[in-house]
Amino acid sequence: MIKHPLWDQTVLILIALSSIKLGYDTYFMEVKEQTPIIVISEQVDKIFNYLFIVEMSFKLVAMGFCMDENSYLRDEWNQLDFFIVSSSIVDMMLSDMELSAMKILRMLRALRPLRFLTHNIELKLIVNALIGSLGGIFNVLIVVAVVFLIYAIFGVSLYSGKF
Repeated sequence: MIKHPLWDQTVLILIALSSIKLGYDTYFMEVKEQTPIIVISEQVDKIFNYLFIVEMSFKLVAMGFCMDENSYLRDEWNQLDFFIVSSSIVDMMLSDMELSAMKILRMLRALRPLRFLTHNIELKLIVNALIGSLGGIFNVLIVVAVVFLIYAIFGVSLYSGKF
């Protein structure tokens, strides 16, 4: 079932709708807690959470948890997916408590659009290439910083006291 193309399309649509809902929520951050918009938004968020839990459960049953070679948690992208869904589960369980740490869990909802990467092979390749090139970019950044430092020292020594 999880290998069917319709499954991936459905999950991508869910991720897109969830991302649109997250963008929609930013306009109602200053609204009072018990307004109908906030209540409906919380219910829609719970529905998305349940759907993502069902999706993760299907994958866990089909692929296995972590013991086999091609199991769910052997892939880094699925680990990110598992972390995002697990944080939403913890957020739902502790939603009645008013703790400062709950705000951090609610902020992790912003990672939901990253789940799109687990379902799109082309974007996975691009992100992996960007992450792989960070070392070279950092080396170039160090060389550029040294060049700017040399010119700064030269400029200070050349123009010292003239301005």
